[in-house]
Amino acid sequence: MAVETELKLSIEAGHLRRLRRHPLLRARTVGRARTVHIYSVYYDTPALQLHRHAMALRLRRYGKRWVQTLKGGGQASAGLHQRNEWEMPVAAEQLDFAALAESGAVLPHGAHKQLQPLFVTDFSRTVRLIDFEGTRIELCMDSGEIRAGKATHPVSELELELKSGEPLQLFRLALELLEIAPLRVEHTSKAEYGYRLFAPAMPHPVKAGFSLWHKAQSASGALQALIGACLAHVQDNVPGALQRADEEYLHQLRVGLRRLRVVLAIARYFRDDAETSALRREVAGLGAALGQAREWDVLATQTLPAIRARHPQENGWDGLLRQCARKRASAMNKAGENLASTDFQRMLLRFGAWLYGAGWPESSISLERLARQKLQKLHARVHELALDGDEDPARLHSLRIASKKLRYSAEIFGPLMSQGGKAYLAKLAAVQDALGALHDIAIADQLLRQLDGCQWRATLALVHAALKDDRAHRVAVFNKAWRRFAQQDGFWN
Repeated sequence: MAVETELKLSIEAGHLRRLRRHPLLRARTVGRARTVHIYSVYYDTPALQLHRHAMALRLRRYGKRWVQTLKGGGQASAGLHQRNEWEMPVAAEQLDFAALAESGAVLPHGAHKQLQPLFVTDFSRTVRLIDFEGTRIELCMDSGEIRAGKATHPVSELELELKSGEPLQLFRLALELLEIAPLRVEHTSKAEYGYRLFAPAMPHPVKAGFSLWHKAQSASGALQALIGACLAHVQDNVPGALQRADEEYLHQLRVGLRRLRVVLAIARYFRDDAETSALRREVAGLGAALGQAREWDVLATQTLPAIRARHPQENGWDGLLRQCARKRASAMNKAGENLASTDFQRMLLRFGAWLYGAGWPESSISLERLARQKLQKLHARVHELALDGDEDPARLHSLRIASKKLRYSAEIFGPLMSQGGKAYLAKLAAVQDALGALHDIAIADQLLRQLDGCQWRATLALVHAALKDDRAHRVAVFNKAWRRFAQQDGFWN
């Protein structure tokens, strides 16, 4: 068994052709580049048993040779795919279970009796062996398609596979290539695209999963895994956010960025260097930029329609809503530009280089102890702000931010604690939701003051009055939620 380590990057066909001819690659290529045609057939059971076990089984033809490969396990982080791989030559286009068993690979129980071809990948690959910073990297340029029945998906990508050295160099090479042509860090494998063609499902926003911890895990290793999981959460929601398939994609993307900031705040105890600080600032800046789009979206699709439903007789609604929709569309366009930008891809690659680079020393303090201290500090801060009793919007905004940090920290680091925190988190979530509703009202007031139109001045006055009434109700909801939460002790104590 070998462990395959590769970085996947998407690239448009025109840029791929230009990259093939670039002097940088010619200068760094060891030997001659070669181009081969690769045809692969992927197998699984009708119930997709292998896919459910995070496995992929294929027969691949190189010229007249057939090679059987099983991939399984591993992880994908910041575009870096690391998977266990069992590869062996076979005599023909037929699965060889005996050879698979001899290699040490194990299929799910009973799967070999039901395997059938599901989809194929058919592409041309230009291969270069690159000498880069003392490492050897196989650079593959793939162009072709994936087919499942009549459904197809184009292939135009780069694969940077590590042959010797450390993963850091994959990201450093990718950053150099990004200066030549636009690239996108690819979080999805060809096999996964094939499965999506074979069994189409309604796409949906991806929510963050809860962390799985074990006591033997090193603090730096656990933090690296957490940061990788936060980046994956962000990347999983980028395509849907760009397509505007559902505004929940943008919300989940922002949640991923906020969770990332929480983990980075802990990571600075291990790596407090210039790049760590720079990445934290970039994450904060991106979150703020995307937040503007979210604010206009909430106003246009939730706040104003709810008030209109209570006051349908008002004449100025159509004009007000049209202008609000234009503002929302402009903010969404700016958010899309941020996510589609080279700067965003550069940030992802820099995160990969930072994650897999040197500079992760072990701390004398355990991650569990750090997490307990962090949770206790945030818990105390939330209580300090809440006990003030002032309903000033600025204070409630600070309390909302503090409760949000506490909630994400409790979700992320809670599994380190032996005690359960479900009741604590449920009551904290109610507090955060109530504060979020108050924040939406405050933001709505601010955004409405940016709208220009004398013809719906009366409608704006009606909306501001409705927001004032809503705020009084929401303050009461918050006070009730707070009384319930205030009785909770920190579950980490």
